[in-house]
Amino acid sequence: MAPIFKASEVHKRFGDHVVLENINLQFKSDCLSGIMGPNGAGKTTCFNVLTGKYKPDRGRIEFQGEDITGLAPHEIARKGISRSFQTMNLFNEFTVLENILIALKEVREHGFDFMHLLARESEVAAKAEKILSLVGLSGKEYHRTSDLAYGDRRSLEIGVALAAEPSLLFLDEPTSGLGAKATTQLLDLIHRLKQKYTIVMIEHDMNFLFELADSISVIHWGQVIAYGTPDTLRDNKWVKQSMLGEGA
Repeated sequence: MAPIFKASEVHKRFGDHVVLENINLQFKSDCLSGIMGPNGAGKTTCFNVLTGKYKPDRGRIEFQGEDITGLAPHEIARKGISRSFQTMNLFNEFTVLENILIALKEVREHGFDFMHLLARESEVAAKAEKILSLVGLSGKEYHRTSDLAYGDRRSLEIGVALAAEPSLLFLDEPTSGLGAKATTQLLDLIHRLKQKYTIVMIEHDMNFLFELADSISVIHWGQVIAYGTPDTLRDNKWVKQSMLGEGA
């Protein structure tokens, strides 16, 4: 079966500094694919290139067999790719429910001015409430987003990404800033999401990633130095030399 997403010979530099060199990645449908690497390895830049924030200097990126190389983030989103961010991007002055409603296709198609009208439509309201239930925020629909605990804010951001009904969900460092309890809650959430969505996740917490991923690509020195299942990577010499094995 062809991969849902493929990056071939992707290269990115900033000035004289080469950050990515001949990156090759493939992500399969109905799997959780991980990307990991030490600080400064290039994994965040890679993630931003894959999701359209940066254009690659050369190489090709395909989604469902279509060339999406160099497309802007909003164009990539229309293709069926959603992403979360390491630094959360929510409407703090709005309620939890309103954040989900704004992201729904029905609301975006009619314009934000119709948000409150559409919120009264049973089908739209039910869709928003289903997403909130999935991410564990039922009962908090009318809480102001700025008042949420940090872990709930992370769950809400994932809910916003899901509201676009993506075929592929990218998660950028989802455990960033979370304590132990919130990390455990997020682990349970992503376990549930794995049953419904194809996910690509970049993550610094090795134990977290190894618990969830079906396969992992290890990026170091701007290149993919290893690829495999969590079990195979635990004993990989390149992973150990990159000081990643200790965390796993």
